[in-house]
Formats: sequence, structure tokens, C-alpha cells
Amino acid sequence: MDAIARAWKTAVRTALPGPWRPGRVVGEVVLALLMGTFTALLEVVSGSGLAVPFGLGVAVLSVLRRGMPVTVLLAASAAAGWSGGPVLLLICAGWAAGARISRVWPLVGTFVLGWALFTVTGVLKDAASVSPKLVLGLSLGGFLVVAVLPALYARYRAQRRALLDALRERNDQLLRERVMVVHQARLRERHRIAQDMHDSLGHQLALISVHTGALEVDRTLSDRQREAVGVLRQAAVAAMRELREVVGVLHDESTAVPPAPGAAAAGPARGGVEGIDGLVESSRTAGAEVVLSREGERRPLPAAVDHAAYRIVQEALTNAHKHAPGAPIGVALRYEPDALVVEVTNTRTPELVGARAGAGQAVSGGQGLTGLRERVRLVGGMVHAGPTPEHGFRLAAVLPYEAAEGEKEGAAAAGGGDDWVFEGLPSAEEAGRKRRSPAMGCAIGVVGVGVVLLGLLVWGIVAFVDGTRDATVKKARYDRIQVGTAESEVLRELPSGDNLFTSDYKGTGPAVPEGATCRWYLLDGPPEASWNEQHVARFCFRDGVLVEKQEYVSKE
Repeated sequence: MDAIARAWKTAVRTALPGPWRPGRVVGEVVLALLMGTFTALLEVVSGSGLAVPFGLGVAVLSVLRRGMPVTVLLAASAAAGWSGGPVLLLICAGWAAGARISRVWPLVGTFVLGWALFTVTGVLKDAASVSPKLVLGLSLGGFLVVAVLPALYARYRAQRRALLDALRERNDQLLRERVMVVHQARLRERHRIAQDMHDSLGHQLALISVHTGALEVDRTLSDRQREAVGVLRQAAVAAMRELREVVGVLHDESTAVPPAPGAAAAGPARGGVEGIDGLVESSRTAGAEVVLSREGERRPLPAAVDHAAYRIVQEALTNAHKHAPGAPIGVALRYEPDALVVEVTNTRTPELVGARAGAGQAVSGGQGLTGLRERVRLVGGMVHAGPTPEHGFRLAAVLPYEAAEGEKEGAAAAGGGDDWVFEGLPSAEEAGRKRRSPAMGCAIGVVGVGVVLLGLLVWGIVAFVDGTRDATVKKARYDRIQVGTAESEVLRELPSGDNLFTSDYKGTGPAVPEGATCRWYLLDGPPEASWNEQHVARFCFRDGVLVEKQEYVSKE
């Protein structure tokens, strides 16, 4: 029982898909009543005797057209081919099928099968009185107008609605991506700010710490002055520690997004290669022994490469002051054929200075070398850092003269503005242009239907003229044919005939001779009859001989 109940619920949900809101329930009931009543009235007028079954069937099928569009269309096609009452149902069924059958070939197959049923039922009903060829042409034209055209328009509306929904979804996606990119750019800018704070302020605070460390061991100072210098040195160390913490927070919040290519070039280069002399001089003023050397022919550098060289020297000097105070430092700039080599080395720390400097612990955030490697990578270079065999330390970087392509294109990405141009992401208008318009396919379908209808119209006119000619006999020919002539000879004289034009005249006129078979024709030549009268010629045959010919006037 449970299986039967589940199957029944599934069938009901399939045949009557929801949601069934009160407004829809009222609309469907009213539509079913109207269509059933209209169908019943048409059947009563035509005298077919099928008013009740057709009326009830149309009312039920109109409710099922949404959930079962294929079944309803086929049933409506068969019923409309037999009688004209269900024509409204066929229109609604064509609309529902065009809107709800999404795949093209199943839709085409459904309508072809529907037209076949429409034609077959029409031929079965009217084959005795109308030429099957004429029924075929009329059924094709009628089916195209009544069923196919509504389906084309419904399909156009459904595809247009789907296209608009897709464009709205695409636009919402682009807006979400835009917000994400803006957020990422802000994180990249925070990373850049953190890097600059680390490189610039860290270097200056390291120099302050070195200066105060040197003053702290100066014997010319009094104890009070030495105590004040110690406080100053501790303040510098505390400021460096707090700076490291702030830089670490900014950097940690930005690690999810790598720095944008060329982000270093977003602002002007601070010093560059030309500013290295100032860094060396500042270190010498602090008491450090620094030797600067340049080799090779100097060449112009891109802004990002120039800035990276400056930051490398600045970071190396800062680390040397913190971790090896008093040790000699060598700074070398070598202009190789394809790259600039920046090298900073320091020897082993003098034990005496190291012991005196140990009063203040060096502060390190662990971000300096990481930031340098990322900065150099973005311009297409590489960095090496490590101890030397003499127990010193060496920091070397190879910087290409031509910045990487990403650096050339990327500076704008770090700006964080709201009016960026997102390359590779099409706008909603471009997406709409790239999508195939539903109007194109439906327009082609409408044009095709129009061409077929025009062809059927031309064919109908030609067929009507031919049928009229086949059903009409001239007065002179009628007079020339004599009673008693062989049937074969008479038939050679007469047109082939057409029941479409003469079927209404059968049974009219004088009584047919007993045992004879007759042929009726329109008679052309006698004086014109009134608007509701027609001259008819009748030829009756028996035993292969013309036994009677009659000319009479029939009222239509």
C-alpha cells in the first residue's frame, strides 16, 4: 500500500506541478470551464453528438497541460483533427509545449507526431468526401497556424526569460568578484605598507640603537648620562619590537593574497640605486665600517628593479647593525651583461663589541628576508642569503634589467579604486552579446512557418483552380455527348471530376435511374442563375452505357 501511495503522489506531482497558489487555482478552474464550455457549444452547433465527452475532455486536459505537455498536445491534435471544437485546447497545448519542452529535437518530434495525428484523424473523417491530398494540405496549414506559431512565441518568451535570469546572475557574480578583488587589493596594499614600514623605519631604528649602544660604552659620559642613553636605547629597542608586531599583524592579514605584480612600483622609488650612497653614509656615521664598490657600466633600471636594489641594501645593513654590530660591511653593485648583482657581506662580529652590545637583545620579526624574496621574485630576480665560511653573513640578489611582464602591467592593481577595469571579465552587455539571442531562433522558426504557409496558400489556389476545372463541363460538350454512348468514350470526353465541388449535389435533381451510377458536374454555359443556385449536369451509366444525362438547377 505504501508503494501505491508513493506512486500515486509522484504521479499527481508530475501531472499537476506546483506551487498551487489561490490565484492560480482560480485561474485554472476558470480557464478549464471556459474551454470546456466553448468546445461543447461548437460541437452542438456542428451536430457531431460529441459535445459532452469533448467538453469534459478539454476541461481536464487544459489542467494537465503544464505537467504533461507532450501527452496533452498529442491528444489535442488528434481531437482537433476530428472536430473543430478542441481548437482552443490545441492552441494552449502548443503554447505549453513550446514553453516547457526545453530540448529542440524532442520538441520538433512532438509537433511532427502531433501533426501526423491531426492529419490522420482528418483523413479518416473526410476521406469519403474530400481528396486526401487536399486534407493533407489543409491540415498542415491549420496545424502550423493553430499549434506551431503559439509554440514558437512561447519558446521565445521562455528563452528570453532564461537569458535575462542568466544575465542577472552573471551581473551579480561580477559584482561579487569586484568586491573580492577590491578586498584583495586592500590586503595587497596593507602588505606593501607593512613592507615599507619594515624596510624604512626598521633601518632608522636600528641606526638609533647602534648609536645609543656606542654612546653607552663611551667613558667620557657620566653615570647619569650613560643611564639616560641606556633608557634611550631601550626605548629604541621597544619601538622596534612594537613596529615588528604591527608589521606582523599587517603581513599576517595579507598572506592570503600575494602582493600584486608591480605593487612596489605603485609609488615613487625611495632612493633607488642612487640612494644607496646615503644608506652607506648613515651606517658610517653610526660607527660601522662600510665599503661600497661598483663594477661594470651603469645602466638605467626600471622603477621596480631600482627600488628593489635600494631595499636589499637597506635590509642587509639593518640586519648587520642588529646582529653583527661593529663588524666590517661590504656593499657591492655589479652591472653584469644581463642583470644587476647586489651583494652585501659582513665578517664575524668582534667579541668585545658583541659582548657590549649584548646589553640589548636584537629584535627580529622574521619578515625582512621573506619580503625581499617576494619583492625580487616579482621583478624576475632571485635572492641568496646565508652564512659565509668566515662565520660572517652574505646577502646577494640578481636583478634583471627588464622587469617581469607582470610588473609592467600590475601597478594599477594596488590602487584600491572603485573604478577599475577588470580584464578578462566581460560586462553584462558583452555577455549578452556573446550569448545567442532567443529571438534569432524563434524568428527563423516564424519565417519558416510563414514560408510554408505562403507555399500552402499558393498550392491551395492552384489546387482550387484545378479542382474547379476538373469539376466543370462546358455546355457545348454536354450537348455533344449522346445517350447510348459507351461509358469509356463518354469518360474520355468528361473531366476527371472533383468531389469537393460536387458532393453537395448528390441526391438532388430528378430520381436516378434504377441500377445506374451517376457522375455530377458543374455546368458552364447556361444563363447565369441567382446567387444561391447552380446549374448541374448529371451523367448516369448502366452496363457500360450512358443511359441518362440531366441538366437542372440546384439550390445551395
